Amino acid sequence: MTGQQKYTLSVGITLVIANMIGTGVFTSLGYQVGPIPSGFAILFLWLLGGVVALCGAFTYAEIAASFKRSGGEYYYLGEIFHPAVGFASGWISLLVGFAGAISAVAIAIGEYAHKLVGVDVKIIAIAAIILVSSIHWFGVKTGGMAQNILTTLKLTLIFVFCVAPFFVSDVSLSDVSFVPGDFDVQLIFTSGFAVSLVYVVYAYSGWNAAAYIAGNLENPEKNLPRSLILGTLVVVTVYVLLNGTFLYVANFAELENVNDIGNVVAFKLFGATIGSVFAGLFSVALLSTLSAMTIAGPRVLQAMGEDYPKLKKFTSTNKYEMPYIAIIVQGTWSIFLVMVSSFKEIIQYISVSLSVFALLTVIGVFFVRKRFPNSSYRLPLYPLPPIFFIAVTSWMIYFEFTKNPQVILYSVGTILSGLLVYLWMKKKQA
Repeated sequence: MTGQQKYTLSVGITLVIANMIGTGVFTSLGYQVGPIPSGFAILFLWLLGGVVALCGAFTYAEIAASFKRSGGEYYYLGEIFHPAVGFASGWISLLVGFAGAISAVAIAIGEYAHKLVGVDVKIIAIAAIILVSSIHWFGVKTGGMAQNILTTLKLTLIFVFCVAPFFVSDVSLSDVSFVPGDFDVQLIFTSGFAVSLVYVVYAYSGWNAAAYIAGNLENPEKNLPRSLILGTLVVVTVYVLLNGTFLYVANFAELENVNDIGNVVAFKLFGATIGSVFAGLFSVALLSTLSAMTIAGPRVLQAMGEDYPKLKKFTSTNKYEMPYIAIIVQGTWSIFLVMVSSFKEIIQYISVSLSVFALLTVIGVFFVRKRFPNSSYRLPLYPLPPIFFIAVTSWMIYFEFTKNPQVILYSVGTILSGLLVYLWMKKKQA
């Protein structure tokens, strides 16, 4: 791939932003207001998730700058620990991390657009996956342009939402308080708060997106760390402001167990007619998240194909130099998950499964620093960021296990199946 065919810094940043700002921030609040009935505690939850994501982004930046190859955790864990660990990570990325997340985003697109067009949610979801996969079929230039346009639309829509309550009159706003009280401190240390963090982690997942295209990024030594860190900083700011807006407009009863949070707030602010228009805009804006995952996901399959002869088909590229078989496989599996999965189960499953490998990768920085003493990037305040990431992520997984052990079992089962496939492939190679 020539320099002209590589993704620019702006695409790297928008890739991170688009991967992160998706279904999570527009759906997660509905599952948080029940166990955490406090405006202050909920915003603190989102801020904590942002700090964790930033710690992860700083850590990944050092790891990515040291290795300089596409593939994300698949490549890093294989190099740091053992190829089997890397393969299991790639397996999770294939089945859960990207395809599962794409299916969740597509379902959210369907739920938002359904209010406008009245077509079945799953039909819209499947159409969205096919549309975005087709766009990225035509190469880096076309896909990168679409990514920048869709991400700009999404950020513009969020900005309008954040300022709209101050310009709309005759609306009964919520009575949610953001002033901290004695009860809030107790809430922050409850299991309900820790389990609610699962949804926040899902919303922030994608802060490592640029790491998957390191080999396809211009000047990766400088642009990869910038993409990870600047993209994550933008999203932390957006998430805290947007959730504050949601809580300022709608009360807990209106939001609890609701998936299309944006629709609830839009209809309350603007009424049915303009609210329906916003529903359509939200569905289009969410295409940027689906697009970003369609850029990053196939690169994992492509990297696996370069290392394992049985998966060599995934390295095949079309005349636009895109890994088209990997794109088809990811899209097909995503469509299957749309047809058989529950939205809530997908989110919990994704969060825990991806957190396990993100945790292992962050632990790996202690080995990487010894192996690459002259890396072009060094994370600040080492070793505090990785230690904080490890502590909070472990705390979240522990409480998720105590509350929803089946989710942990699903994740462990998927990881074990990946290890079995790895052993089978190694045997065949021998």
